[in-house]
Amino acid sequence: MSDVAIFDPQAVRRHRDRAAAHPGPEGLGRVSAVLDDLGERLLDRLNDTSASFASVLEIGGRGSIAAKLQARGMQVVSADFSAPMAACAGGLAVAIDGEALPFGPQKFDLVLAHCSLHWINDLPGALIQLRRALRPGGLFLASMPVLGTLQELRAALLDAELMLTGGVSPRVSPYPDLRDCAGLLQRAGFLLPVADVEEIALLYANPLGLLLELRAAGETNAVAARSRKIPSRELFPLALSNLPMRENRTVATLKLAIMTGWAT
Repeated sequence: MSDVAIFDPQAVRRHRDRAAAHPGPEGLGRVSAVLDDLGERLLDRLNDTSASFASVLEIGGRGSIAAKLQARGMQVVSADFSAPMAACAGGLAVAIDGEALPFGPQKFDLVLAHCSLHWINDLPGALIQLRRALRPGGLFLASMPVLGTLQELRAALLDAELMLTGGVSPRVSPYPDLRDCAGLLQRAGFLLPVADVEEIALLYANPLGLLLELRAAGETNAVAARSRKIPSRELFPLALSNLPMRENRTVATLKLAIMTGWAT
């Protein structure tokens, strides 16, 4: 386990529990189209290999991954930090602790993690455990937001809070640098580690939609050093009003790393 806790695991779990409790259009359904699109970008990488996979562990799919893997004839275990979220993901549900995964060695042909590993404090340790959970010749495939994601929102919140209070608190998660991703895979013992990035612009007619989608996906602030004080009522309206515009819509950037590596 990491000596420095960047994230609060209990907060991560609460946020995903809350998201799973509201599957309709006012909750998880609000962001399902985005999650499905990002999931397809990840699943497209399976078409680049002729290898076949029978047993699959998918992590964090939130309903966007399991059914599509099952349609390919795969047996799917769906894992999540939240038991309710795992239960609605579509495979055999397993709740996990990101620091200590409950899987023995060589259990799966494929491990696929969809926009979930960025909440783990000890990411190198988790990757080692996931590599050990793969059978020889198994594939690890993951998507993860990296540095530059939500930079517009991060800057707007910092500026607004500094203006209102004279101080700042972390309100947007820190993300790993793309340059580190392939190195992390190599350090974990994966062969042929590759990490590339897709930059995606998310556009909103109403900037509040960005915050609502983050909440619906279980992606709200779980930084351990976050302020527990109720923020000023002016903070979020001021920050949202200063977000950049494109095509008369508020724009938020997602930099999505796609990571692949093979087990020996």
